[in-house]
Amino acid sequence: MSYPEARPLGRRVTGLLLVGLLHVVLIYALTQGLARKVIEVVRNPLEVKIVETVKPPVEKPPPLPAPKIAPPALPRIAPPEVKVQPPPPPALPSVSPVKPAEPAPAPAPAAAAPAPPQPAAGSGQGVAAAKPHVPVRTAAVVDARACEKPRYPPASVRANETGTVLLSFLIDVTGRVLESRVDRSSGFHRLDEAARNGLALCKFRPATVDGKPEQSWAKIEYEWKLVD
Repeated sequence: MSYPEARPLGRRVTGLLLVGLLHVVLIYALTQGLARKVIEVVRNPLEVKIVETVKPPVEKPPPLPAPKIAPPALPRIAPPEVKVQPPPPPALPSVSPVKPAEPAPAPAPAAAAPAPPQPAAGSGQGVAAAKPHVPVRTAAVVDARACEKPRYPPASVRANETGTVLLSFLIDVTGRVLESRVDRSSGFHRLDEAARNGLALCKFRPATVDGKPEQSWAKIEYEWKLVD
């Protein structure tokens, strides 16, 4: 049979004193409110402030105004000047002098023939032969104001082409242009053809012979120029 080991009495007394002392301290703390302060200190949260460094805004320079680009100046187009060449004077009929025939030798005297009857006075028949008929001709009337001026070719405007073209054209009995040809070029084929196309739309007064219309040739100039 075993018996428990006996502990010393001094240790037991010391333990009891410590326990009693702790109870006294706890009671004192409760009576003085120290525990409440500790609890309040623990309850108060910690305030943390984050200070953010704000950079001042950078002012952007105002945008530059857009440059104004002026459109290139286009040359002013002048309508072609139309100049009418005067028609050549009508050719007069040429009369070549005729040498009179030498008188034949007088025949031998014969029986006297009866004298021819003399023309009655005032009959209008003269001894002299009748004069040849000269036809009355009038030239065609080429009035450039009646023509619609042709349009300046756009390609010639861009290429700055100018010049004067001389055209010959045939006018029929109705006054319209049958055909035309270039007598003197402006130096540019586009301008020559534009003048011919514009001339084909014209209508003139035809030439006449004894009051009857007839075909005839005439001349006209087209001056192409650009005005600065």
